[in-house]
Amino acid sequence: MSERIIELGADLRRAGTAAERGAGTSEREERTLARIALAWLTEPGTRSVCQLVEELGPVAALELLLDGGAPDRKLRATVAARVAGGDPRAVAAEAVRRTERLGARIVTPEDEEWPARLVDLHRLHLTEAQRRVDTETAPPLCFWVRGSWPLAEALDRSVAVVGARAATGYGTHVATELGYGLADRDWTVVSGGAFGIDAAAHRGALNAGGLTVAVLACGVDRPYPMGNAALFERIADTGLLVSEWAPGSDPLRPRFLIRNRVIAAGTVGTVVVEASARSGATQTAHRALAIDRPTMAVPGPVTSAMSVGAHELLRDHPKTRLVTGVAHVLEEVGRIGVDLAPPARGPDRPIDTLDDDAGSVLEAMPRRGTVGVERLAARAGVDVRTAMRKLSLLEELAMVVRRDDGYALARPLRPTADRPAGP
Repeated sequence: MSERIIELGADLRRAGTAAERGAGTSEREERTLARIALAWLTEPGTRSVCQLVEELGPVAALELLLDGGAPDRKLRATVAARVAGGDPRAVAAEAVRRTERLGARIVTPEDEEWPARLVDLHRLHLTEAQRRVDTETAPPLCFWVRGSWPLAEALDRSVAVVGARAATGYGTHVATELGYGLADRDWTVVSGGAFGIDAAAHRGALNAGGLTVAVLACGVDRPYPMGNAALFERIADTGLLVSEWAPGSDPLRPRFLIRNRVIAAGTVGTVVVEASARSGATQTAHRALAIDRPTMAVPGPVTSAMSVGAHELLRDHPKTRLVTGVAHVLEEVGRIGVDLAPPARGPDRPIDTLDDDAGSVLEAMPRRGTVGVERLAARAGVDVRTAMRKLSLLEELAMVVRRDDGYALARPLRPTADRPAGP
């Protein structure tokens, strides 16, 4: 940015807002209106606009753009096109009125409930990025929020669960279990409100009586997809609906990709349940990886097209962790030493507590009928005294019973893969 632009912005910051404050608008309200106008003039995530706001403040940044002082030609053209369609300040004022009628609120970085974790978007730079949605990844200017929870508090202990819209039964089951299990352990479940994995994760959290947040690519008054309208109402009642776009905004395709950076940066970690080879869910994961957030993927059948994206994440990105359930997810995002997942193992069996000699004696018992001590000792490969001691132990454990003509199994044992079923 040139020194001339900085000087002009400073002049505007000092002199350009006195009239509006005199008309009854507080300085805080003026900054909020300016942020709304800037968000309308340019799509969220525009780095040059974010830089202007940080250097000059939102009010002076808006004045600078409207005065034709945008730092690059493309941004100047965008601003001119938007201004031709309406007055940014009038649009912002109408957005405020519409927000109030909706019972929602506008949250800005000046508010206590602004999620501090979003600052990491400053360092989100994707390799080989060419599309706008991959290069313009700056922090948001403001949010529209429906729901009573403070936004920062809701996202403080949060995990993103994302995946395919065309989810399989397997994926839906896993996402529901993850959503339920995380919410049951007081973690917020964050997703995008779409069909498939997103909706399953939200419903799982709601069924657990937990908190869930839907980050939308349209206005918080325009549930999309419409088939999830009832789900969005449930989320608004007990959780949060969040958007960078003003009420009434349409769910345009690029906006889904733009909002994914918020899901990745606003949460502690991201789990991809199912994703096709080209999927918005994997794009969210790439953003999480780029800012060093814990990134996880659930494996699926190698024959399933809906698991290709998750498998490629695991293959191509060593930092991506394979997870199969809530315990694995909590181990990645929880506190060290507190949320470690237990090792995978089968159910405990009484036979697991036996020492080698007792195990050998038990294995040598015939599946049917009785056996004498001497013969049993020979079958087990132990001396008679050891066989008698171990038989007493097995009798106490109700694994064998003493009969007049020897010892017998108390109940039939199931054959195992490494033990023949015969006597």
